[in-house]
Amino acid sequence: MPYIPHTPNEVEEMLRVIGAESIEELFDEIPQELRIDLEKSTSGLDAIPLGQSEMAVQRLLSEKAMLDGTPLCFAGGGAYEHHIPAALWEVATRGEFYSAYTPYQAEASQGTLQVVYEFQSMIANLTALDVSNASLYDGASGLAEAVLMAVRANRKAKSKRILMPETVSPVYRQVVETIVKNQGITLESIDFEQTSGTINATNLRSQLDNDESFAALVIPQPNYFGSLEEVHQLTDWAHEHGGLVIAQVNPTALALLEAPGSWGEKGADIAVGEAQPLGIPMSSGGPFIGFIACKQQLVRQLPGRIIGRTVDLDGKPGFSLTLQAREQHIRRSKATSNICTNQGLMATAVTLYLSFLGADGLQKVAASCVANTQKLIALLAQRPEFKFPFGKTVFHEFVLELDVPVDTVLERLAQEDVVGGINLAQQQNDAQAIDRHRNQLLICVTETKTDEELQFFSETLIAICSDISSLSQSEGELS
Repeated sequence: MPYIPHTPNEVEEMLRVIGAESIEELFDEIPQELRIDLEKSTSGLDAIPLGQSEMAVQRLLSEKAMLDGTPLCFAGGGAYEHHIPAALWEVATRGEFYSAYTPYQAEASQGTLQVVYEFQSMIANLTALDVSNASLYDGASGLAEAVLMAVRANRKAKSKRILMPETVSPVYRQVVETIVKNQGITLESIDFEQTSGTINATNLRSQLDNDESFAALVIPQPNYFGSLEEVHQLTDWAHEHGGLVIAQVNPTALALLEAPGSWGEKGADIAVGEAQPLGIPMSSGGPFIGFIACKQQLVRQLPGRIIGRTVDLDGKPGFSLTLQAREQHIRRSKATSNICTNQGLMATAVTLYLSFLGADGLQKVAASCVANTQKLIALLAQRPEFKFPFGKTVFHEFVLELDVPVDTVLERLAQEDVVGGINLAQQQNDAQAIDRHRNQLLICVTETKTDEELQFFSETLIAICSDISSLSQSEGELS
């Protein structure tokens, strides 16, 4: 609540009813040596101020927020800055939505169920698959759920082997490894082509030299480097060899790119991704919301909840939980997942975003992302010292190889109030990968960037790189 409505007299009355002398007495289970004496608190961690007026608190919090600044952001890697319609959070933060956590008494929560049903319908539409669930925690853990789902569903292969390309986000790969490693599932790393930054089809064939089966192949689109994978060829290859296909996709890109359900002859079996780009601010690292969709024949392996539309005894339309294969509803040994929330508020935001934009609006956003990215690429390509190791056929992210240390460049850009991108070498955890991505910068451009901002970023980046290079040459001559 924005304020505490109780008067001192009301507080005293409540204390009298419950038999306590003071509010402090309610916390008597906390040892005295761990408590802070506010009267003597003067410095360090103990310096907690006494209560202030509403106006003073608002001013203090505004000053703290301003310390973050409003930097020009060119970082992506899984969390993206997009324009959010002003109406979205005005609606999403209404009490009816904001306080609706999860429908434990499901059929009594028709409004909540309808919103989630609309969310599912839109995700199924975007991915061109038959069914979607009521959402996941985030894209990374969602990919882990998709892996677990594929192992359960692919009974013909009888394999716990997953082909995991290195073009999948390293953060996603680490999360999946953490979640599935104790369940006997093997994540087999698939290398990528050095000239394109996409999955190496030759390496895929080599994975089957010993005729060992696999449960699924993960295909990112676009991949972590922003490059576009040959999804049709890869999907058909996986199906020919008895594996399922897990599509790990960017929902904004699906407004322009082929939907997973249309990949190859049979389509991807499962699609998963992060829905944060659809109306959720970056907010210093969260919140996020994962989505997952699949073919109808796999629906019994889908984790979490599914909301369905039905009619009651009077023939009136309504909504109900049609699948809830999670441990709060059934025996733990029978559960497909331990997901215990539908991320209701985030699902509401995504639903509102897609409703406000519609298919045409989302397509315009995606097209604007592509156009702005190509504008920046054209500006940077004029400099011979800048390389594009994986080419320029991308959605809204690309890799730029510099001739100076990336971390130094990012530090200098930060001084200009610019978040310049992601140092790819710092995302790796083995020496070979670190060396492979040395001096490579992952840059993201969305529809939020103006021509003036693109020009400013390119000029600033060029000037900083030139300055660092000149300084290095001078130091080399002196030595």
